[in-house]
Amino acid sequence: VQLVESGGGSVQTGGSLRLSCVVSGNQRSMNCMAWFRQVPGKEREAVATIYNWSGGPRTYYTDPVKGRFTITQNDTKNTAYLQMNSLKPEDTAMYSCAAAQYGCVAGTRNGFDYWGRGTQVTVS
Repeated sequence: VQLVESGGGSVQTGGSLRLSCVVSGNQRSMNCMAWFRQVPGKEREAVATIYNWSGGPRTYYTDPVKGRFTITQNDTKNTAYLQMNSLKPEDTAMYSCAAAQYGCVAGTRNGFDYWGRGTQVTVS
């Protein structure tokens, strides 16, 4: 199973980017997918999580990105997107995707089976 991220790049403050994460090598749907980010010297931070609940999908966002970032998942639940608007310099980081076939703990690294290598986002 591989997770491949794309969509990173360099943008100016206030700009937008849309990250994609595609799961390959596994035809089963991922019940939970998430985006994390990390800057050198700091711990990896959970940015956004989407997980499927009995009543439908639910999402989690870390406070600094609430209202600016949106995580979504495709119908077959093997691709996740992160729409990032109103970007700030403090959003600069390596963004990586994670997926869990069954469950996960939103906002943490717990429960994730697969991880991508990341895509760099730079905001200046």
